[in-house]
Amino acid sequence: MSALPPHPLLAELWRSGTELLGTETAIMGGAMTWVSERNLVAAIAEAGGFGVIACGSMTPELLAAEITATRALTDRPFGVNLIVMHPALDALIEVCLDLRVGHIVLAGGLPPGTAIAKIKGAERKLLCFAPSLALAKRLARSGADGLIIEGMEAGGHIGAISTAVLAQEILPFMPDVPIFIAGGIGHGEGIAAFLRMGASGVQMGTRFVCAEESIAHPRFKQAFIRASARDAQPSVQIDPAFKVIPVRALANDGTRRFTETQLEVIGRFRRGELSQEEASLAIEHFWAGALRRAVIDGDVAEGSLMAGQSVGFVKAVQPVATIIAELVAEAEAALARPLGRSAAQSKGRRDARPQPAATGG
Repeated sequence: MSALPPHPLLAELWRSGTELLGTETAIMGGAMTWVSERNLVAAIAEAGGFGVIACGSMTPELLAAEITATRALTDRPFGVNLIVMHPALDALIEVCLDLRVGHIVLAGGLPPGTAIAKIKGAERKLLCFAPSLALAKRLARSGADGLIIEGMEAGGHIGAISTAVLAQEILPFMPDVPIFIAGGIGHGEGIAAFLRMGASGVQMGTRFVCAEESIAHPRFKQAFIRASARDAQPSVQIDPAFKVIPVRALANDGTRRFTETQLEVIGRFRRGELSQEEASLAIEHFWAGALRRAVIDGDVAEGSLMAGQSVGFVKAVQPVATIIAELVAEAEAALARPLGRSAAQSKGRRDARPQPAATGG
């Protein structure tokens, strides 16, 4: 059971976030397919954060089982992330409502009005992703209780705008809606900075991959621990006629082979051996099952190692409670410093103080 005594300023800055989530900290766990399941979600909730189940392509039956299993591990609030393009979206929402999930996150596109109406009609909390100020305002008018701003530094499927730019575009103009910042955040210093800008909390995924409670394969975790920010690269699109949805992942043999495959398939299309539809499907299907092979089976050479640029902050396998406690302590330290002074400057000033003379025996 977590009992984090937050710094008074930290508690005040993320108060709207903690009140919306019903948690001690306004740290959301990003919904990562195959990783954000019952064990990690419950551990984040027990540590004072807000865990989110990644529904992904689950059927309604599988989602119901996952929610039930998570609730058996924690009685604290947690949410469910649903992809709006899922063909069974309505049924998945019904599962969440029937099992009394208090918070639903709609991701992967603009949520349909019917989905929003169903969630709000059941008096559940709704969070949505806002890729621009115009859409943020539209979602708020539609009934979103909170928004998530995710920049291109994030892992997995990404947009084209950086976290810092999106935060500047949206935060100053939407002070009345709790907004959580995501993408490239791996240290409490970043949490403090975005809270000072007006955010109500953060969402973090990559930092929790190497939690002790994460079921990710040991080889997958070791790949994260060895990686730097520069290793987390977006997928490359060779030809605009063959769209590649940008995905940020650690570079490996698979990412290099994906580039070669695009060149080969496009060449076959230009020689008339494949139709454009056949070529597009061949490119699209390259990564089919690759994330599961990496996360569950440990295929770090050919699998998809989805990771955000905050992977450089992942240094070891740690309990979730330790990760959250470190983030809170770092954020508290940042907020306690006078504005304009960095942690390094503060440390340097402390180190520069006169030391007592050594005494001989």
